[in-house]
Amino acid sequence: MSIKVMLADDHILMREGIKKLLEFDGSIEVIEQASDGAECLEKLQSVTPDILLLDINMPGMNGIEVLEELKAQKNPLKVLILTVHSEVEYLVKAVDIGANGYILKDSGSAELKQAIENIINNDTYIQPNLIPALNSRLINRDVDKEKLESLTKREIEILSQVASGMFNKEIAANLDISERTVKNHISNIFKKIDVSDRTQAAVFAIRNNIVTLY
Repeated sequence: MSIKVMLADDHILMREGIKKLLEFDGSIEVIEQASDGAECLEKLQSVTPDILLLDINMPGMNGIEVLEELKAQKNPLKVLILTVHSEVEYLVKAVDIGANGYILKDSGSAELKQAIENIINNDTYIQPNLIPALNSRLINRDVDKEKLESLTKREIEILSQVASGMFNKEIAANLDISERTVKNHISNIFKKIDVSDRTQAAVFAIRNNIVTLY
């Protein structure tokens, strides 16, 4: 019996290419396609694939949001993220939410099929060259946990606004405090999380889900 696959990707040429690759030997059948996140969720109400190949970058509702919604619905569908994003933040986010696998679009057809087979057999599949970065980030996250716990609620609030690109004057107006107070808070935040500038603080905030990438 062939493996039933659904493809969600906003590029029709990409979907057609993947479909041909997967169906070449008859072991896999692409039963449905979607061009964005909302369409993907809608079509999943009427089809039951064995696995969903899900792109991250899609208009409207992206792949990470689709994955979050599927998990919120307690949908047991297996999900393989198929993306151009090699940045570890996306990988960590997908793994945290509960993706069964993560593979880049520049991988070969044999590796893609191997990933699908692993997942269908209740295993996971992370593209091998991404694993060192994932492991390193997960180790660093344990260190981050201690730093996060040292921040007050107000400091987390200010860090979030710093990471969103706001200036001290805007933060002061938002929180109804003085710019000097904001500056003091930011100085304390930088010391606690061991960073030296706003860009590093933003990376820390993204890595620890204080702000999101989408």
